[in-house]
Amino acid sequence: MTEHFSFDAFLPPAMASQAEGIGVKKASLDTLGMFALAILAGAFIGTGAIFCTTVLAGTGSLPYGVQRLLGGLVFTLGLILVVVGGSELFTGNNLIIMAFMSGKIGISALLRNWVIVYTGNFIGSVVTALIMFISQQFTFGSGAIGLTALNIANAKIGLGFWQAVALGIMCNALVCMAVWLCFSARSTTDKILAIIPPISAFVAAGFEHSVANMYFIPIGLFIKSWAPDSFWALPALADAGKTAASFANLTWGNFFVANLLPVTIGNIIGGAFMVGVIYWFIYLRTAPAK
Repeated sequence: MTEHFSFDAFLPPAMASQAEGIGVKKASLDTLGMFALAILAGAFIGTGAIFCTTVLAGTGSLPYGVQRLLGGLVFTLGLILVVVGGSELFTGNNLIIMAFMSGKIGISALLRNWVIVYTGNFIGSVVTALIMFISQQFTFGSGAIGLTALNIANAKIGLGFWQAVALGIMCNALVCMAVWLCFSARSTTDKILAIIPPISAFVAAGFEHSVANMYFIPIGLFIKSWAPDSFWALPALADAGKTAASFANLTWGNFFVANLLPVTIGNIIGGAFMVGVIYWFIYLRTAPAK
């Protein structure tokens, strides 16, 4: 019998079934494999953040919206690497809640995945930031890249708690929609095209992604704390009158309490509940138990 093959995208009911099945597989990964894939995802998102920071450093003469659009377009590299290359990303894995809601996995399996993946993402992102600091890429462009990294980190630290929660909600609603759209894909090209608009939108709009911030803020902290005096004398810093003292609020404590905590809470609400639970309710709640 000849198997029928279609180039048509999967429709939402089939996408929901895929999301459920993939959630079961992700929750069932062995601990070391899951952790290694999570470290990769942190590094991949960090790579997208590197690309974004570099491009934003050269767009100062452009209108604000155009700058943000360019930064968003190049940041999509991170999720493309995660989805196509294969790795475990905490924000996307919020959709595993669909398998939990269907009773295919228990709460312990869900939380095990989230905790291991979140930890691995943190390590992958921070190590990527450390490697980039050692590379001194932040001195390129007469220090423009380093100044941009510092400004991004400082702005993220300066958000109010509930503001960060709300920005986190909107961010992961879009990230999980990008992952959800990938469930409709039949090719790598389909996945890439599905990822670009939602991810570009969240970056352009200034929404907050916990794993991306695991790179954006530590690289700023490393530059502030460890950059040599010669860095602060570079034209981009000297012309702006910036010194390490200009970023007094940029601390590890503020990173964890003022940004990472509220953004993570928002990401879970936006991804797990506003996307995962809603689509489970629409397409899977009446499905017969298997």
